[in-house]
Formats: sequence, C-alpha cells, structure tokens
Amino acid sequence: MLTIGIAGGTGCGKTTVVNQITGQLSESEVGVISQDSYYRDLSDLTHEDRCKINFDHPRAIDFDLLRAHLEELKAGRAVDQPVYSFEQHNRTAETIRTEPRKVMIVEGILILTHPEIRDLFDIKIFVHADSDERLIRRLRRDITERGRDLDEVLRRYQETLKPMHDQFIEPTKEFADLIIPNNKYNTVAIDVVRAIITEKIATP
Repeated sequence: MLTIGIAGGTGCGKTTVVNQITGQLSESEVGVISQDSYYRDLSDLTHEDRCKINFDHPRAIDFDLLRAHLEELKAGRAVDQPVYSFEQHNRTAETIRTEPRKVMIVEGILILTHPEIRDLFDIKIFVHADSDERLIRRLRRDITERGRDLDEVLRRYQETLKPMHDQFIEPTKEFADLIIPNNKYNTVAIDVVRAIITEKIATP
C-alpha cells in the first residue's frame, strides 16, 4: 500500500489538492482518511467545556488510534474509522468501515507533526497558501458548514489558529517531500503525484 500524507495550514486547500489528485482515479484503488475523524473522544466533557478545547494543538488528535488504523490498513485489514461532529465538538457513535486500498491518502493540518505517523507515509506533501487566503477560506467554511458565528471564528483564529500554525504546522514543511502551492501553478506537482499513484495502481 502506498501511503501519502497531505498537510498544510487550515484553509490552505488540502481537500482541493486531494480532489485534484484523485479526481480521475478509481475509489476502489484510492482511499482518503481525514485527520479530523481522529479528534479525541471528549464524551466525558460538557459541550461548554469541549468548546474551550484547543483543537489546533497536536494533543487534540488521537494519533495512537490513527497509527493503529494505518498499520492495520497496511497489513490488509479493514478498520472502523470514527465519525466526528464539528457542531458537537465530539465523536459521534457512528463509524465508517474503511477497506484497504492500493493507495491511501491521509490529509490534515497536524499529520506531519507526529514522528511515528510521518514514518508511515511513503510521500509527504505540504500544501502552501497565503495566510490571508487561508483565513478567508476558514471563515467561509466554519460559518456556512460548521454553524459557527463570525466572532467565534475570528477569536479562535487570533487565540489558537494562528499561534498553533506558527508553532506546529508551518515548521513541518521541512519534512515534506513536495510543497504544493494552492494556485494555478500547482499542476506540475499534481501531475507528478498522480503519475506515482498511477504506476502503483498498475503494479500487480
């Protein structure tokens, strides 16, 4: 199994890059796992207390479970991936059965911060976007898709998102095999990754 990690700051366009890479590939051979599914289970906390959690710090992620699931998939065994609710700031009771694929893409802002997770990736990619552009995308997404209000999103950006990006996410560029600009000039990098994946899929 070829494992690709795609990181980058919040709102940098990781999902767009994933879609560009996988758009013409078969779902039966390429799978995608989101780091967001692996936020820790906070069922022991009230909703009010969960709202105070810094979800942009590496300790918010259950890396042990993510590593265990990636190792299971590499061994050819299916896993039950958690389902996370951004409205409730917690995991739901549901899971998604995830089958092994020839190629598995893992995307998330913090996936390159963890050494043992990094070691499981055959290719490590960092998606770069301008900080103003990332803020605009984060505002649009959190308000329209996650039920947040403007003041909450701006407060989180100032108090946690930007400091955590500078401390934990931006430094992981040094671990990347490829840095992809999220703009019209990223086509060469996308083509390179897609060619590697196509070669892997074609291998018996």
